[in-house]
Amino acid sequence: MLEVFSSESTYSPALQDAGSAASVVEQILHYMIQNGYYRALYLLINSKLPSSIEYSDLSRVPIAKVLLENVLKPLHFTYNSCPEGARRQVFAAFAEELLAAPFTDQTFHFVIPALADAQAAFPYEPFLSALLSREGGSSGTGGGAPWLFYFVLTVGENHLGTLSEEGLLVYLRVLQTFLPQLPVSPASTSCQDSASDSEDESEGTDKQMSAPEDGRLSIPYVTEECLRKLDTKQQTSTLLDLVWRDSAGQEAFTLVAAVCHTLMVQHRVMVPKARLLYSLAFNARFLRHLWFLISSMTTRMITGSMVPLLQVISRGSPMSFEDSGRIIPLFYLFSSLFSHSLISIHDNEFFGDPIEVVGQRQSSMMPFTLEELVMLSRCLRDACLGIIKLAYPETKPEVREEYVTAFQSVGVTTSSEMQQCIQMEQKRWIQLFKVITNLVKMLKSRDTRRNFCPPNHWLSEQEDIKADKVTQLYVPASRHAWRFRRMGRIGPLQSSLDVGVESPPLSVSEERQLAILTELPFVVPFEERVKIFQRLIYADKQEVQGDGPFLDGINVTIRRNYIYEDAYDKLSPENEPDLKKRVRVHLLNAHGLDEAGIDGGGVFREFLNELLKSGFNPNQGFFKTTNEGLLYPNPAAQMLVGDSFARHYYFLGTMLGKALYENMLVELPFAGFFLSKLLGTSADVDIHHLASLDPEVYRNLLFLKSYEGDVEELGLNFTVVNNDLGEAQVVELKCGGKDIPVTSANRIAYIHLVADYRLNRQIRQHCLAFRQGLASVVNLEWLRMFDQQEIQVLISGAQVPISLEDLRSFTNYSGGYSADHPVIKVFWRVVEGFTDEEKRKLLKFVTSCSRPPLLGFKELYPAFCIHHGGSDLERLPTASTCMNLLKLPEFRDEALLRSKLLYAIECAAGFELS
Repeated sequence: MLEVFSSESTYSPALQDAGSAASVVEQILHYMIQNGYYRALYLLINSKLPSSIEYSDLSRVPIAKVLLENVLKPLHFTYNSCPEGARRQVFAAFAEELLAAPFTDQTFHFVIPALADAQAAFPYEPFLSALLSREGGSSGTGGGAPWLFYFVLTVGENHLGTLSEEGLLVYLRVLQTFLPQLPVSPASTSCQDSASDSEDESEGTDKQMSAPEDGRLSIPYVTEECLRKLDTKQQTSTLLDLVWRDSAGQEAFTLVAAVCHTLMVQHRVMVPKARLLYSLAFNARFLRHLWFLISSMTTRMITGSMVPLLQVISRGSPMSFEDSGRIIPLFYLFSSLFSHSLISIHDNEFFGDPIEVVGQRQSSMMPFTLEELVMLSRCLRDACLGIIKLAYPETKPEVREEYVTAFQSVGVTTSSEMQQCIQMEQKRWIQLFKVITNLVKMLKSRDTRRNFCPPNHWLSEQEDIKADKVTQLYVPASRHAWRFRRMGRIGPLQSSLDVGVESPPLSVSEERQLAILTELPFVVPFEERVKIFQRLIYADKQEVQGDGPFLDGINVTIRRNYIYEDAYDKLSPENEPDLKKRVRVHLLNAHGLDEAGIDGGGVFREFLNELLKSGFNPNQGFFKTTNEGLLYPNPAAQMLVGDSFARHYYFLGTMLGKALYENMLVELPFAGFFLSKLLGTSADVDIHHLASLDPEVYRNLLFLKSYEGDVEELGLNFTVVNNDLGEAQVVELKCGGKDIPVTSANRIAYIHLVADYRLNRQIRQHCLAFRQGLASVVNLEWLRMFDQQEIQVLISGAQVPISLEDLRSFTNYSGGYSADHPVIKVFWRVVEGFTDEEKRKLLKFVTSCSRPPLLGFKELYPAFCIHHGGSDLERLPTASTCMNLLKLPEFRDEALLRSKLLYAIECAAGFELS
């Protein structure tokens, strides 16, 4: 009967006009649609068709063909004879009654494949437009989102190629609308780490994720299928073609960015795991245009002037939900994609080696020139600082009337709903902050390895952080800790939920300072950070050591000619678990006799200096040197000392930490990649650090990357060969690696696996133990205020000219000498005539370190001192490095004093305490 009443042939004989017959059928169908037509069809399909039916069974099951025809028939009419909007009503009923309900086997395996077939001529573009008008201003797809979205993606597989450019934009708008409503899949949820600020990101979907009814497909399954279909080659190529067209406008870029943002933030899709994201990350044109859109976005201020949104962010000014909704997806996507591309862009590509004409593009993979990166990095830095201001506003923002109106316009009326929207907005800002900060740090790391920014480029004038203002950042009751509060107040409105409760609470200024020192320490001058570090150490010392008697600390007896062995035994974690305490050392000379002197701190400093020299000496076997003479852990250490090798690295880490804790400079030149491993939140470093370990291997890998011939002819496989202690050992880079040849398709994976093995896997246990030892004495969070070059300066001092004026100002005299003594005047005249190298040798002769203290000689402890060394003119000057003491005989003749002093410092003729 349904077929009869909905057929034009039923009415054509009576009306004798095909157009009139079609109008009658339209009105009948419209009436039936309004009265549950598709709901009835849904019941018929599931009751009359077997659950095992497939689309391929269509010709063998007559009723299936009839039902399919009745599903499609109302969709092909234009409904011009019906009231306005009738066709939209038909599509809405089709979506809500047939597709939005949970899929049965009949729907999933028969109806949807049938409608997706091109022969069905499903009106895809009008359907998409109707979907948008249905969703306009409404947030209520409810539980229908995954089912309807799956249908859109499945049918689109055979229709995307036929859509007009406007139709593709409509398709993008549908993706933008439905993707955020897709429940977070269990796989996505499992990827969220505990510190990702996304614990409740799927809040509100728990009910939807419950067990499905019998015979119906589960929501997690449909959700996973939707994400899989979004990642097909066809979907990717369609979206890429749209944004790469010369006619592509701002809307296309914005919509693609919104889709990518939702995939990355809500569904935790990683860039390398998605074709669309990965392709966009390595498209220089897309990244350039994306940054152009971000830079050109403006908003109208109260004064009527148009101001760039980047400037609003940099100021830390509150932003409307509409403005944040425009810029956050684009900014997040740009930062994420550019960060990922930088991982694969090696330094020679980044810097455009060999040097090209100034102003030309540095590399085919680089979207920006070095000159553009200088400006871009400044904008990124300021944006991070602005978001920190948003996180910690100086005054509590008020819920202004326009915000309430904005909420009401999207159906949010209750205070709890408003609060939830506010919290989601805060999360968006926090997520944006994380990816921008990561990008800024990557650019700063490049600039650290090889400068492309002008001096002081990374310093900011927005925040004036001084060492004397950060004392509240140290919490004695939880030693070793920063005060830390997660940023939870970002956005135009303040959440009533405070994250963490501390007593006493930090001020807004202190909150901002802590965030900057934790996330963007390089915007604060190095000298100021050194002062902050020393104040934090001092506060920790006061708690640990206090003002009690010196003998309350650790007392050890060490044989000078067995300095490492004795120290390793007596200062082990089992014997001395807390090396932050004062350490008093009693030295025995080579004959087993007590050395003269009582350790008031100087003997310990000399002991520690000699111990570090011994422990890090490559002859000891724990460290090796690069071609440039820089120290890094010896991969073969386990072969030398057995399974206890990690204990030695832990011990050496504690000793280096003790040197930092006691503000001692020690001349230990470490490889940059090793210091980066100590400072990073992850113990692994990337391929860009390989050049500092093995330049030859790095060059060979770059050659392989750009090799244009047949890679297989090189005869490589996924193995590396170690030649430790004369023994060749083949190590597989992956399971079965010796049987996997390196080809053009897998060479990038091979390159990164080789770099990972050399930089990380080979010395992972060494570095982990060393870092744990270092952290037992010095808080790693404090050290992370510095990059690897700055840490080297913190350890060994800066390679700067020695200021004799500064040294002279903070020199003490004893034994009868004074600043006005004739011998002292001759001494300073002689030293003024020294070359810088000779001055360094003099400083090393007296203090055991050739570099001046970081903050000047006022920081040298004990102070530089010149002591009367007697009147015997045949004697040479001598030194007690433990006391920073120069014993100078009474040479009144300038030439004699010069010759004797030069001879002494050239021979490094220091002696034990006398």
